[in-house]
Amino acid sequence: MNEKINKVVLAYSGGLDTSVIIPWLKENYDCTVIAYTADVGQNPDEFIGLEEKALASGAEKFVMEDLREEFCTDYLWPMMQSGAVYEGKYLLGTSIARPLIARHMMECVEREGGNAVAHGCTGKGNDQVRFELAFKAYNPKVRVIAPWREWDLRSREDCIQYAADRNIPLQVKEKGIYSHDENLWHLSSEGGELEDPWENAPKGVFGKIKPPWEAPEEGVEVVIGFEKGVPVSIDGKPYSPVALLEKLNALGRDHGIGREDIVENRLVGMKSRGVYETPGGTILYKAHREIESLVLDAETLHFKEQLAPKYAELVYNGRYFVPLREALDAFVRETQHNVTGETRLLLYKGNVMVLGRRSPYSLYREEFATFGQDDVYDQSDAEGFINLYGLPVKVRSLIEMDEGNSLEGYKAPNYSKFKRD
Repeated sequence: MNEKINKVVLAYSGGLDTSVIIPWLKENYDCTVIAYTADVGQNPDEFIGLEEKALASGAEKFVMEDLREEFCTDYLWPMMQSGAVYEGKYLLGTSIARPLIARHMMECVEREGGNAVAHGCTGKGNDQVRFELAFKAYNPKVRVIAPWREWDLRSREDCIQYAADRNIPLQVKEKGIYSHDENLWHLSSEGGELEDPWENAPKGVFGKIKPPWEAPEEGVEVVIGFEKGVPVSIDGKPYSPVALLEKLNALGRDHGIGREDIVENRLVGMKSRGVYETPGGTILYKAHREIESLVLDAETLHFKEQLAPKYAELVYNGRYFVPLREALDAFVRETQHNVTGETRLLLYKGNVMVLGRRSPYSLYREEFATFGQDDVYDQSDAEGFINLYGLPVKVRSLIEMDEGNSLEGYKAPNYSKFKRD
């Protein structure tokens, strides 16, 4: 038999859904509710009057925590260092924020003596999985309540009427046709015309990034500095993690950087189409990769590139607090010891173009790479290398030529039989 719910910590945004969830929880579980809000870099206007709204909806207490710096240092930077990109395009802005928020919600449960958590995610999305797997990883004994999977409210109008019947004050905005999620890393948009993958994303859907064709006619040059894989400076000036990302976001938005239109495979089994804005993140991924190209040996770099999609998949699918992700992070951290240096980039009309890169740990040596005369590379050595490297090719070819052991008797293999009709 389930333990009686006495106090619930609710992931609270102040929107219509979570405002209605507060009285619904109190009625259906006879419990008190703590409204929990995490500042991960969303629009500050969203926080205006939020506490008053939560208390007016029936919350016993409102808790808000600024998690922006932790978001950067403990979640965004390790993800960037891994090179994780979901399905080749998505920089995981929503996905990577959920485990951070969930963990702090569980800490709030512990502090406040609660025994349940709740969220306003629908039964169709990925976020319900991300939140709930993180909850289970932290304390599987805490009850998880997902009202959208339980209640009989089925529409926006139902929610408004539910609040009106209970004299719950709402500041209901005119319904938008798009669903948005914003944090310090990105802004996502779904719904409306975007549900048709053939339709072009209408003007204005990209909420903050200028269209590349409206960006300045002259690009801007920027130099980003790294220490052991961590971005620390812009144009030689040190920045805190949050200030650095905010600065790069502003530069990227002005120059049309970081717009992506994606049809992605959701964990719950359906495809969805959305548009994403990740200006600062797009710049950082490019800059970081260029330092790695200088300092990592070929085997390490290539193996790391093989692991990046798996890291992205774990983050996207909500499997953040699992041993494999921790093991991948340990590997990635080991690769970052010498990822120190600067990347020089040009931001121009939606493009991030590399102008240069340098590092005190660079494995690139001009005396080895030059096509001119040098004393460190004997070009005649290449013949022996090619003979050994090509030995399997040679042996296979000789077997194919076994008839008469001459070129006259050689018949090229018929590879056409392997082609699809």
